[in-house]
Amino acid sequence: MPNSVFDESERFIAGLALRKRVLGDDYVERSMARAAEDPFLAPIQQMTTEVAWGQVWSRPGLALKVRSFLSIAFIAALGKHDELRTHIRGALNNGATPEELTEVLLQAAIYCGIPASLESFRIAKEVLDERSTT
Repeated sequence: MPNSVFDESERFIAGLALRKRVLGDDYVERSMARAAEDPFLAPIQQMTTEVAWGQVWSRPGLALKVRSFLSIAFIAALGKHDELRTHIRGALNNGATPEELTEVLLQAAIYCGIPASLESFRIAKEVLDERSTT
């Protein structure tokens, strides 16, 4: 990113690469481009990329698929539907199967409630259907 508005630390660069690997180049590049054009959005993209992806997601303690499963369960509990779509796509990019996603969402149903789980299943189905037609 020449002339970037971001502090391109080692963690930021590593986080950006991992974020693109998991969530896809297009999605991440759109987010970063919006932030590069808007000084209000730049700090949250800096933090997300550097801390969430470059510091936490990059740790060796858990496989990326496991991190995806945890993220899906937490996001389902919070009811953040757009983020849920993004992380279901990421889980599939990390090798998750539809059967494993079913198990994660059933587990989430027990701790988050049936309404949150029903909506999460609907969103997961949309993403899976998108994938099967592309």
